[in-house]
Amino acid sequence: MRMTFLSLAVNCIFLFLFIFAPVSAGAAEEHSKEIAFTLEMGLVFGVLLLAVLLFVFEWVRVDVVGIIMMVILPLLGLVSPQEAISGLSSNAVVAIIAVIIIGAGLDKTGCMNVLARNLLKVAGKSENRIKTLISATVAFISSFMQNIGAAALFMPAVIRIGRQTGIPASRILMPMAFCAIIGGTMSLVGASPTILLNDLIAQANDIGILPVKVEPLGLFTQTPIGIALVVSAIAYFIVFGNLIMPRRADERDDNHLMPSTLVDTYQEVAGVYEVEVPDTFGSFTLEELHVRDRYHVTIAGVYMPEKKQKNYAPTRDELIRSGETLAMVGNEEHVRRCAEDFGLIYKGELDVFAEDFSVNNAGIVEGIVTPRSLLAGHTMRERRFRKTNGVVPVVLCREGVCQFDQITREVIKPGDALLMFGRWEKFRELQKRNCFTFTTEIKGDEIRSERAGLAVAWLIIAAALVLWLEPASAALGVPIKLSLSISLLVGALGMILTRVLTIDEAYRSIDWMTVFLLAGLIPLGLAFQKTGAAEWVAVTIINLVGEVPQVVFLLIVGVLTSFFTLVISNVGATVLLVPLCMAMAVEVGSDPRLAAMVVALAASNTFVLPTHQVNALVMRPGGYQTIDYVRAGTGMTVIYLVVLTGMLVLFY
Repeated sequence: MRMTFLSLAVNCIFLFLFIFAPVSAGAAEEHSKEIAFTLEMGLVFGVLLLAVLLFVFEWVRVDVVGIIMMVILPLLGLVSPQEAISGLSSNAVVAIIAVIIIGAGLDKTGCMNVLARNLLKVAGKSENRIKTLISATVAFISSFMQNIGAAALFMPAVIRIGRQTGIPASRILMPMAFCAIIGGTMSLVGASPTILLNDLIAQANDIGILPVKVEPLGLFTQTPIGIALVVSAIAYFIVFGNLIMPRRADERDDNHLMPSTLVDTYQEVAGVYEVEVPDTFGSFTLEELHVRDRYHVTIAGVYMPEKKQKNYAPTRDELIRSGETLAMVGNEEHVRRCAEDFGLIYKGELDVFAEDFSVNNAGIVEGIVTPRSLLAGHTMRERRFRKTNGVVPVVLCREGVCQFDQITREVIKPGDALLMFGRWEKFRELQKRNCFTFTTEIKGDEIRSERAGLAVAWLIIAAALVLWLEPASAALGVPIKLSLSISLLVGALGMILTRVLTIDEAYRSIDWMTVFLLAGLIPLGLAFQKTGAAEWVAVTIINLVGEVPQVVFLLIVGVLTSFFTLVISNVGATVLLVPLCMAMAVEVGSDPRLAAMVVALAASNTFVLPTHQVNALVMRPGGYQTIDYVRAGTGMTVIYLVVLTGMLVLFY
């Protein structure tokens, strides 16, 4: 059984506090506050330790951990039954549900296809360039909108890019998630802790706990720090990505042309490759080339540069001309031999057809001919199979024997198996005709491109409600105030009412594991605050600090805040620690304004566990385990604190 850095660190923190807690009484004589340790605090620490152990050793799934928290906390009397389930209706959880539905609507209408296409034009197929571009873009967006919204909107595009390029989504989603969290530090309105910061500073000034008045922060006061943190995070994943990131290729067939269940049967069909027709080729019809009969390859696509058109299911009468690009389905060796014999230019991996025939949009399926099929008793040539259905027959299997030669001339019998290549929308149309019983999954969703404008409109409406409704209502003197969750629900509901997606599709898009994980952690944070355990930890550590240099003091504040964001919300940690740390800063001769800013910025340093909403959001799509967050998040946490402290020393 493995012991991770996190569990060891937590145990050491608790041991340190309990050993030195008696000493804090003497140290506290210089300070104004001391809190007695109670039984309820001990129970909360015990529940926290249980949650950490369950996360680290994964005895149960993470969403089950959340449900355990919802049950055990009220049984111990640490929260009320209503508070135990309050997470299910919390602003954060409902906002996540709404933004996932909005993201699903954008994906359903093809908007994410467009986004993925444009990102790939810039980044190509380089993992590091893709990672950098996506992470930097999400960080910028999250600097002026909620980080969960930025991450959720980009997640479908990241998954599509991963499938199209063959890069596992796990290699991209975690850097994107970390940068979405950090992006909120780039402006005062980017994250809840920084939004609250000036109000907390004003309260401290009004209460009179500070000897001098502390000036509020400007909108971009912390921007240099935020930019440095984003850059360091991207550099961290580029330099150490192979060491800290999991490389779990999808166990499903999402990233492969041939479903794993068919590999043994159709060994000669390995992929799709491009060849270019040289200028000296002349012109021939597809039937005259006989490439399937001679080389067991199938021409599945023709690009005509003069017309700038693509034919995804060329018929036997298709005229192949000089300068055109052909997509061939088959074994790579056979495609190379075919190209060499005909004097074609072998290009290898898809380029012209990269998006058209990516696993997002096309693939291979096997269909068994049914007795009532329109094909039964006829040849595919008689039924004009390619032209009618828009898919390409590749192999015909009958009584255990597979053949490539002359398959379009064979009289089709019930029970014959036909391997076909084509775009998913064509297979969905073919499925409705009841010609085949398909033995493999027809992937890809039906794209409602005609409703893309509606999807974007509802996204803009939701974003406007989040960003501008409250300031506009204040300026106009109209008392309108909506929470983040209600603003996003407007966009989600609008997509359902305008039939961008159905209500059933909306339900299926929601990751309920994420919902229950976060809903269970919220009452744990409430218990920490309600029993005074959070304040006890903060006061005890602050009382132990004593006289230290300002840099050391700010680093301690950052470490303390980072710990609290793992067990309570970043807002709760900010509200609790800003006044305490500002008062302590005055006593140790440090700048209280800097102490407050460190608390607000360090509240985003939450990478070691999947407890932050963004980390929880990408956990299932990325196939992550808790140990993955511990491995990647530990280094990120250290770098975050070092960069934060270094920027304060250099520029503030």
